[in-house]
Amino acid sequence: MPVPIRSGTPKKPSEMMRLFMTTFIGIIFGFFLGISFPTLSLSKMNLPSGLFPSIDLTYIEDKYSGLSKQALFNAWSSLKGNKEASPLLPRYNETEIWVPTNPRGAERLPPGIVASESDFYLRRLWGLPSEDLTIQPRYLVTFTVGYDQKKNIDAAVKKFSENFTIVLFHYDGRTTEWDEFEWSKRTVHISAHKQTKWWYAKRFLHPDIVAPYDYIFLWDEDLGVEHFDAEKYIKLVRKHGLEISQPGLDPDRGTTWAMTKRRDGIEVHKDTEERPGWCTDPHLPPCAAFVEIMATVFSRDAWRCVWHMIQNDLVHGWGLDFAMRKCVEPAHEKIGVVDAQWIIHQGVPSLGSQGQAQKGKAPWEGVRERCRKEWTMFQDRMTNAEKVYYKAMEMDPPNSTAR
Repeated sequence: MPVPIRSGTPKKPSEMMRLFMTTFIGIIFGFFLGISFPTLSLSKMNLPSGLFPSIDLTYIEDKYSGLSKQALFNAWSSLKGNKEASPLLPRYNETEIWVPTNPRGAERLPPGIVASESDFYLRRLWGLPSEDLTIQPRYLVTFTVGYDQKKNIDAAVKKFSENFTIVLFHYDGRTTEWDEFEWSKRTVHISAHKQTKWWYAKRFLHPDIVAPYDYIFLWDEDLGVEHFDAEKYIKLVRKHGLEISQPGLDPDRGTTWAMTKRRDGIEVHKDTEERPGWCTDPHLPPCAAFVEIMATVFSRDAWRCVWHMIQNDLVHGWGLDFAMRKCVEPAHEKIGVVDAQWIIHQGVPSLGSQGQAQKGKAPWEGVRERCRKEWTMFQDRMTNAEKVYYKAMEMDPPNSTAR
């Protein structure tokens, strides 16, 4: 039979390997030769237009101008099986966008996504977020409550318009029972057994949480509000430039400081006369720059300072009323009592009933004893902190800081 004749001569395996190696070495040599020369602009080369009749060289250059030598080197490293990225190019999970204005801990976030403040606005579970609120309350009022005072709180809450966010701090653990009141469904309820107003304030009223509110009311549960209107109160506070204030107290009900007693025929007062020897300076507490802690109202800026002054372990707040003046300047002009909107302190001993009998003492006795101890502890901490500061600054402390 005839033998088929094939064109060409079959290459031996050794010749095929030699051809492959020659081609591979040529590619590698060309690669390194290319990255060894400066970048050449194709659009600036005087190439004949007929050579590339349908190719826009400028487009090619723009499209691939981002391929730097470093990127090519990185690609070559990957080809070699080097899994460790070049130190000159950060890995994705090591990217850090650091901006001095970012809050602490948010340095890895772009500033535009940082939401450093919050609020107590209740949100829906449906619809668009921008449509959740028909009105954004400008003021915040909190009451520390037990269910036994429900009638009193019901009357008080109704004195505050829809411009106020209402927050109830429940020290007796009873929250759902308040749903008998229609307003309760629009109220924020926070519950922790046997805690005080200042314990709640330190943990739930951080300045960045209450930042949207112009004024923050921190009130007790035993306040009669028959002669009080919240909107009128705000107007008077703004008119007289008060950063820290309280309504006047009925002088015929309960024991109170002379400074906080209501005066007839005036809108606001900012100083008083106390018993002889009680005031070392007419601009200092308890003759001026002073309100009590039962029904205090703070501006946003004043609260930011006072919150930092509240000690985490001192829960009764005794002594704060003498020290809050440090948060506004001049204190004797920006702290005052609103006489035209006044309240009655009913003196309900709710905190005493939350105590525990020990060593033959009634529950209220242990609570009152701790109140007095905390007052002394707070004064000592403030005095020592100022001494340490002035010593570090090599300054003599002013007389006005000593008490």
